[in-house]
Amino acid sequence: MREKPQSETGSPGQAKDSLADQIAEAGRRLELHDPDRRLPPLERWVNRTVEALGALVLCTIVGVVFSNAVARYAFNTSFLWAEELVLLLVPWLAMTGVFLSVRRGTMIRIEYFFERLPINVRGPVANIGYLVNIAVLVFMGWVSADFLMLFGGDVAPYLDIPTGWSTSALAFGAFGAALAFVVAFHHEWQRRRDGGT
Repeated sequence: MREKPQSETGSPGQAKDSLADQIAEAGRRLELHDPDRRLPPLERWVNRTVEALGALVLCTIVGVVFSNAVARYAFNTSFLWAEELVLLLVPWLAMTGVFLSVRRGTMIRIEYFFERLPINVRGPVANIGYLVNIAVLVFMGWVSADFLMLFGGDVAPYLDIPTGWSTSALAFGAFGAALAFVVAFHHEWQRRRDGGT
């Protein structure tokens, strides 16, 4: 006589708990695994460096906001430059996130229509998608660099540093993400050439 699975022997509530536990465990494994483990050393180093920069920027933002809140509510004072520094750092945080999401293939995308295309059409459509993404990001980088040349010399009132220090993140981020798409396109092309699906 065959043994009944857990979902048949237990109550519906136990089956739900078991499924929830399995989903939670899968989520933990996914969050804790190294997303760069299959990359060559140079690419792994690039990702880790950008990741460290993003973590440093995020910690700085959190530290400044927390310190300013404590100063305001505990000592009835505040740092005039705190909000300005946070606003100058946010573009760097966003661009490191965009770069890493492209590098690690975690950029939000909708594959509903792509998955319904015939198999022999998916390759060319994916190639066109890569090229469009690269073109759009290079254009954004060029526009951002032009904006930086025009307004990058403006000085932040409290910190007395050029705002170009912040807006340069838009140019670096766009060109960096375009380069990340080029590398991803190259890897995909090699995989297809070597007979991968």
